[in-house]
Amino acid sequence: MPTGLVALLDDVAAIAKVAAASVDDIGAAAARAGTKSAGVVIDDAAVTPTYVTGFDPSRELPMIWKITKGSFKNKLVFLLPAAVLLGQFAPFLIPIILIFGGLFLCYEAAEKVLEIFHVDESTKHDQPAIIEGPGREQEMVSGAIRTDLILSGEIMAIALSELTDQVWWEQAIILAIIGIVITVAVYGSVALIVKMDDIGLHIAQNNEGALRSFGCGLVRLMPKLLAALSIIGTLAMAWVGGGLLVHNVAALGWHGPEHLIDWLSHPLLGLFPASAELMVGGIAFALLSGILGVLVGAGIAPLVHKIIPHGEGH
Repeated sequence: MPTGLVALLDDVAAIAKVAAASVDDIGAAAARAGTKSAGVVIDDAAVTPTYVTGFDPSRELPMIWKITKGSFKNKLVFLLPAAVLLGQFAPFLIPIILIFGGLFLCYEAAEKVLEIFHVDESTKHDQPAIIEGPGREQEMVSGAIRTDLILSGEIMAIALSELTDQVWWEQAIILAIIGIVITVAVYGSVALIVKMDDIGLHIAQNNEGALRSFGCGLVRLMPKLLAALSIIGTLAMAWVGGGLLVHNVAALGWHGPEHLIDWLSHPLLGLFPASAELMVGGIAFALLSGILGVLVGAGIAPLVHKIIPHGEGH
């Protein structure tokens, strides 16, 4: 075999190895960055079903598809280029953006906690959405897409904070992967959740015995599942929002909240074996960050209500 061809094949093999390593690095970075966004993803999945509740069942999936397309557009057309430019030219702004994202999540978590103790009658819909007019569907879809833009912005910012050591094209690929995977996962789950009662009803009506009981169980499970998602979403918002505040104010030079949480969690670590310290420390940090998040959210809620009339949020 000619020497030149051997050298060319060696170069191709070397390039292939580098490419494979890059793919592995991108996959690992995408998984790491996506995990950091888990709390916001849970919030997104918990919030979205409320936008299609009350509509004719035949309109639920078309509405979710419209919201899904809007979410892809939010992430890939608007936020992805902005995130890459931010990562390349103004990475010092990332902690500031994450602090504002954390404040938003803390506010949302506090609002949900406060709703447990007080129901604002002005925000309740006594009639099903289906009879509120022909424009109601588009209004709810537009509202869901606006909410998705906020949550997607937080997801991209959180992910970007984990990718500051990547070159711009790797950042773009990883953020695109995260955007696509999260959108498919969230809205695929939402579609399954909102149709679960219909699926259960169909199974119950067309089968007997164990299958009929299973179908009836799905129908009964639906309200409990939505309630559980709401609770999980609230906990996730408080944990992630508080964590964003603690980590990013520390990145800007103020370590007080971080030191306070360490001081409060330290006595707990002595109650467990050394092998469990990492897990216990993580749980303690999440719990204390969540409490801090709710307190901060409750503190800024009156200010937000003066700026934005109560009930216009999601």
